[in-house]
Amino acid sequence: MPDYPWGHSRPFNSYAEYFRRSKGFRVQKLTLDAGFTCPNRDGTKGRGGCTYCLNDAFNPSYCLPQKSITQQLTEGAAFHAIRYRRAHSYLAYFQAYTNTYAEIDRLKPLYEEALAFPGVIGLVLGTRPDCVEDSLLDYFQELSKSCYFVIEYGVESHLDKTLLAINRGHDFGSSQDAIKRSHERNLQIGAHMILGLPGETEEQILEGAVIMGKQPLHSIKLHQLQIIKGTAMAADYALHPESYRFWSLEEYIELVIDYLELLNPEIVLERFAGEVPPRYLAGPGWGLIRNDQILQMTEKRMAERHTWQGKKYGGS
Repeated sequence: MPDYPWGHSRPFNSYAEYFRRSKGFRVQKLTLDAGFTCPNRDGTKGRGGCTYCLNDAFNPSYCLPQKSITQQLTEGAAFHAIRYRRAHSYLAYFQAYTNTYAEIDRLKPLYEEALAFPGVIGLVLGTRPDCVEDSLLDYFQELSKSCYFVIEYGVESHLDKTLLAINRGHDFGSSQDAIKRSHERNLQIGAHMILGLPGETEEQILEGAVIMGKQPLHSIKLHQLQIIKGTAMAADYALHPESYRFWSLEEYIELVIDYLELLNPEIVLERFAGEVPPRYLAGPGWGLIRNDQILQMTEKRMAERHTWQGKKYGGS
């Protein structure tokens, strides 16, 4: 077995193990919906949002923008206490839509309300790379000195043609610029990537692993393409199913392992796949299998392949 640089025996740089190693205890994310929108929804850059997006399919039931941040955190902590009884430390995860898309005077009270909640030790902010002004990044730099802080960018793809087709409203250069400016302020940076977007080949997906591995990222999330009912992508899929490729679960696991072999081993892997209730799906899915089962299957297959994250990483 290789001497893994992340300091534990799992064949990838595990998010859960990262927290156990750095904090010494379990940390649970509590998801929040603060009622934001996006510039490709409100007409600033477009209408309708990303073609694949329906946040209701991903948000826990307690996440409603009509509720205060404190109420959502209270209900979220109670929700997770049933499954994770030892979780008493939390990250407030501003997930829905673009969580930096407002004036800083509106944003600060929301972030600070979350940090004041008992047990919250930090923030994770999901946002777009074209919605982070330097003044806001300066504020985050100061904030990060007193709490755990990650800014998580929805990169989704490194291919501009894909970003245009899914109505992101920004190019990959915007992601690189936001990551660079965040890194200059010593911020921990996460990236969200969707594997299998329409028109992308397996070779292009793996090329993305090489490119993202060269970015100064702290963590990365991988998410298989899922066609959600009520989205523009679902309408397009109904008309042009031949334009879409779906991997079986076994095929997807092989793809993820190929991706991880090329990925920088210093990047913490937060998840392998997304999880949506089957009732939301307008395209093929994997049934009721849970993310932790997919993780176990992936880890088992990595052992069978005698491989690990970064095995084929070429460095910068």
